[in-house]
Amino acid sequence: MIDATVQLGETVIALLGSELFPRGWEHYLLGGLFIGLGTAIIYAATAIPAGASTFLESTLSYASRLRRFQQPRFVSSRDWRVVFTVGIVAGAAGYSVVAGEFVWLTDVQPWRLFVGGILIGVGTRIGKGCTSGHGVCGVGSGSRTSILNVAVFMLVAIGVAQLLFAMGVRP
Repeated sequence: MIDATVQLGETVIALLGSELFPRGWEHYLLGGLFIGLGTAIIYAATAIPAGASTFLESTLSYASRLRRFQQPRFVSSRDWRVVFTVGIVAGAAGYSVVAGEFVWLTDVQPWRLFVGGILIGVGTRIGKGCTSGHGVCGVGSGSRTSILNVAVFMLVAIGVAQLLFAMGVRP
C-alpha cells in the first residue's frame, strides 16, 4: 500500500512537472543558483541588498546635479549598479545565444507595456524596493518587511490580473 501511494505521488509530480514545465525545470534551477550567487557576492562586497529599482536614480547621479540624485547612497553604489544591470541584460542575451532563441515577441500593445512600467516604478517607490530586492534578498534574509511586501506584490498582481481578465481585457 505504501509503495503504491509513493508511486502515485511520483507519477502526479512527474505529470505536473511536464505540464507546468514543458521545457524542463533544470534551467530554472540553474538561473536560481546564479541569482543567489550573484546576490551573495554583491552583499558580501557592498553590504547592500542587490535590488534593481535603484539603478535609474543611481545612474542619473552621473549626469544630473540635482540634489535628489547626488545622495551618497546613489553616488557610492552607482558603479556596481551599472555592472549589475548590464549583467542582467547580458545574462538574458547569453541565454538567448545558448538556447538559440533570439526574438522575444509579445502581443501586448506598447502603450500597455509603458503604462505597466510606470506603475511598477511607482510601486517600487511606494514599497521602498522592487521584487528583486525584497523578493530575493529580503525574503532570503527573513526580513518581515520584505515578506509582507512580496505578499502584497503577489496579491495585488493576482487581483489586478483576475479583474482585467474578468473585464475581458486581453493582450
